[in-house]
Amino acid sequence: MAAGTIRYWAAAKAAAGVAEEPYAAENLAEALDAARERHPGELVRVLRRCSFLVDGDPVGTRGHETVRLAEGGTVEVLPPFAGG
Repeated sequence: MAAGTIRYWAAAKAAAGVAEEPYAAENLAEALDAARERHPGELVRVLRRCSFLVDGDPVGTRGHETVRLAEGGTVEVLPPFAGG
């Protein structure tokens, strides 16, 4: 299991109530499931519309369970922005 940091931006930050928090997960799906459990409500809805960067690389349309997380890595949670 890898440990790292999830960083929330804009609406995701507001919904989570924190700018960042640690993760302990093997893949992105596990990290996001744990975030949903910690922050039920608005964050669950916001995450459906977010895009994600893992260690600076866009996740895109890859299944979150296939995106491995690295020890000391960073997951950026980016809600949609006006204009793209």
